[in-house]
Amino acid sequence: MNKPITALTAAEAAQEANGAETAKMNMIQAINSAMDVMLGRDPDVLIFGEDVGYFGGVFRATEGLQKKYGLNRCFDAPISEAGLIGAAVGMAAYGLRPCVEIQFADYIYPGYDQIVSEAARLRYRSAGDFWCPMTVRSPYGGGIFGGQTHSQSPEALFTHVAGIKTVIPSTPYDAKGLLIAAIEDDDPVVIFEPKRLYNGPFDGNPDTPVTPWQKIEGNDVPVGHYTVPLGKARVARAGAEVTVLAYGTMVHVAVASAEQAGVDAEVIDLRTLAPVDIEAITASVKKTGRCVIVHEATRTSGFGAELSALVQEACFYHLEAPIERVTGWDTPYPHAFEWEYFPGQKRVGAALKRVMEA
Repeated sequence: MNKPITALTAAEAAQEANGAETAKMNMIQAINSAMDVMLGRDPDVLIFGEDVGYFGGVFRATEGLQKKYGLNRCFDAPISEAGLIGAAVGMAAYGLRPCVEIQFADYIYPGYDQIVSEAARLRYRSAGDFWCPMTVRSPYGGGIFGGQTHSQSPEALFTHVAGIKTVIPSTPYDAKGLLIAAIEDDDPVVIFEPKRLYNGPFDGNPDTPVTPWQKIEGNDVPVGHYTVPLGKARVARAGAEVTVLAYGTMVHVAVASAEQAGVDAEVIDLRTLAPVDIEAITASVKKTGRCVIVHEATRTSGFGAELSALVQEACFYHLEAPIERVTGWDTPYPHAFEWEYFPGQKRVGAALKRVMEA
């Protein structure tokens, strides 16, 4: 039978809030640190997936965890996404807190039925007798010349399903805090990790050299336990003329595009797509009167369509221009035309100027 995660004591919470030790981490290291913290904190947490044990994962996000915690806490699984997710659902119903890695988001589809039909509905169909405190991690998105089978952004498919939380971080700090919050959550959470951000922020210009996260000012990640609440957005760039709604890699592209275009844009990093922070969105749009939505996934039925509908419903009388969407195209992700597909500064900047001139 399931049991809740052990809550922080008052002393632990105070220590967490007051000057915890920090370190410079890239996103891979922050994700690794989150799992390390939770494996050490809760014996019911375990990690498994394809090549995550001895090898440490294709991106090394689980490096060293098997050696530290043993074969029963961090282990390799067969190449069967349906089997991975199905096993995790059973473990979660039994009372464990599995954190499963799907090697690339493009390969999550064989496990989609288990996530939607079993994990998402377990609490509902059992009238609360069983929970499903499982976390699914998966690298997603383009910008690395991965082609059609290593660059997809399937987040909208999961936001459509009641019972699943869908999370996408844009910084190492958020990646660790959101992953810890997801593992501690008593319901299933899917976290898509923007692999283009693993080693450093990306402004959308492929000719710009990568600046490692360790050299980014303010990139201080607490070494120990902390959480970033699920369902709470953050203001990545304050502004007064137009609101840009983005997540993952597109947060950094949006900030760079606003500065390049000379537009005083307020960039909202959604962090969590479901549940989405509608209060933060409406507060910003009502202030600016304009809205641009940016995501990497295909345009038709992408999550930007839902955001556009939410803004239209909540902020109609405050809008001074039509809502703009800048997205990927309705095609498979092309290898040869990566940067024509990827929503870069040119396309985002043009959208910002259109809403300002409308």
